[in-house]
Amino acid sequence: MTRGKPRNDHVEIVIQAHGNQGAYWKEIWRYRELIYFLCWRDVLVRYKQTAIGVMWAVLRPVLTIVVFSSFGALFHIDTHGSERLLLVSAGTLPWMLFSSGLQEASMSLVSNANLLTKVYFPRLIVPLSAIFVCLVDFLIALLILAGLMIYYAKTPGMDVVFLPMFLILALFSTAGSGVLLSALTVKYRDFRYVVPFLIQLGFFVSPIGFSSADVYSSGRIPGWVKFIYSLNPMVAVIEGFRWSLLRDRFLAQWTVVGLSGVVALSLAFIGCWYFRKVEIQFADII
Repeated sequence: MTRGKPRNDHVEIVIQAHGNQGAYWKEIWRYRELIYFLCWRDVLVRYKQTAIGVMWAVLRPVLTIVVFSSFGALFHIDTHGSERLLLVSAGTLPWMLFSSGLQEASMSLVSNANLLTKVYFPRLIVPLSAIFVCLVDFLIALLILAGLMIYYAKTPGMDVVFLPMFLILALFSTAGSGVLLSALTVKYRDFRYVVPFLIQLGFFVSPIGFSSADVYSSGRIPGWVKFIYSLNPMVAVIEGFRWSLLRDRFLAQWTVVGLSGVVALSLAFIGCWYFRKVEIQFADII
């Protein structure tokens, strides 16, 4: 009996991120079920052992709407012929989608540090799943606006077909900013304090409790300030929601929508580019 060469059954498998963009996005698509399970886990954890459960998704925007409506009534802010509650509601809901998505996504990688260091999957899935959880809250809170529209007998016109476009614009803005800040928060923990400040600043420069008509029609505001104001993608999102649902005057016009679209896509591109650049370091520095 002749002795053969010893068998080598040891196989070394190296898992690494794809350098090719197309392969990377295909890999995220293969892991799409993980997004669902992470979303479901976060929803269960968020409302676990709470007194009113999922109603928190409704209570937060309701309180904001009441405060802003009372503020407008107190200072006699013009509502351009529409019911104040409807205008504030249509501005509050997309803003809360953006702000909550930005806050949750920015801390998502740090909150899932134990998961990132134990198993491989495309890390981009973590901030995206956090944003989708906020989208679920937004869809629940949308019932508030639907109830107010029924109460005021306000029916949307054909412009409502553009509503998904403004929702996608809000998601692109949220995803781009959230992905960028999530990567920065891993490397620079100071950003956990910067994000609430950015959200608070954006709250005051977005047309939630007022209309952009007051900004664009004002002769006391310089043109360059109006241009910078138009760069805020949430201006087009909020006014677009009001226009498509309430048939309110949309003074921002389609030029501002196009500008906001460019800003939102730029944020998404820059956020994904930087995220992919530093993604390989996450497990070492988190």
